[in-house]
Amino acid sequence: MSVLDIFRKALLVSSKNINFIIFAFITSLPLFCFVVYYEFSFQKFLLETFEILEVSKGHFSFNMLSELKKDYLHEMTRMGLLYFVPYNLLQLSTVLLIVDLASKIYKEDKQMSLKDMLPKPMISMGRLRGTLITFLNFLYVSLLSTCTLPGFIWLVTISNDFSSDLIVMAGIFPTAVVGVAFVALLTLYLALSAVWNMSIVFSILEGVYGIEALALSSYCIGGKDECGIVLMLVFSVWEIGLRFPCLYIGCYKGGYGIIAQVSLVCLGMTLKWIVFVVYYHSLKEITLAKKVDLEVGTEVRPVG
Repeated sequence: MSVLDIFRKALLVSSKNINFIIFAFITSLPLFCFVVYYEFSFQKFLLETFEILEVSKGHFSFNMLSELKKDYLHEMTRMGLLYFVPYNLLQLSTVLLIVDLASKIYKEDKQMSLKDMLPKPMISMGRLRGTLITFLNFLYVSLLSTCTLPGFIWLVTISNDFSSDLIVMAGIFPTAVVGVAFVALLTLYLALSAVWNMSIVFSILEGVYGIEALALSSYCIGGKDECGIVLMLVFSVWEIGLRFPCLYIGCYKGGYGIIAQVSLVCLGMTLKWIVFVVYYHSLKEITLAKKVDLEVGTEVRPVG
């Protein structure tokens, strides 16, 4: 399926069952409330980070650590802990339900009542262990994704400064080289993000975890990275496109701007996981078709 086909089917999954929309809204409320609280502090912290990078002109060094205010370092630690524990735990609890239900609706193509959508009690130690490993896998994916963000912020900052110097010294060509390098790094990040996110879907629907889920995700996506890259680009632009205008107008100072932003971010987050469920089933169909073709080819191959 093309990217447009995946989005079209994802919208059908989310729109043809009103109970699913109600259930997704209810299960996302705890995450929504926390993200509203988190976003106020995070945007203030992000603004302060940009100011530090602007003053340093992107030339970050370890000597800068001693010059930073203790309040800033404490805030960095607090934001990191809030993100990696409660934020990811609430996000995973929402993702577990949305991915599982979206997959059932997609496969069975039938209406489900709210009673049918209630999660079954997990009394099996195997399922409890699997949920824990899924959380650790989710935490690992979030860590990989988050660690790249400071690098991109730093790269954008030094690219602006470096490009200006190169234009003065040697013309446009070196600036184009910097631009190409940035696009290449961004493409790599989006491709890896597609594999990381798909590994979470595999963990939930296939019962495989950790490195095995990442390996299986990478194998199924294979040479079809373009689709995953475009999907991740769309949702990354959606989140960034909502955050930076909010930063610019100062939503963190108060008012309803943060609430509107977080509402749209949570909507995009829900749609993202439905999209990846559809993408998952598309990849499974392709992989199964290839397996059948190989088996048929082996059977009809002449001896000698």
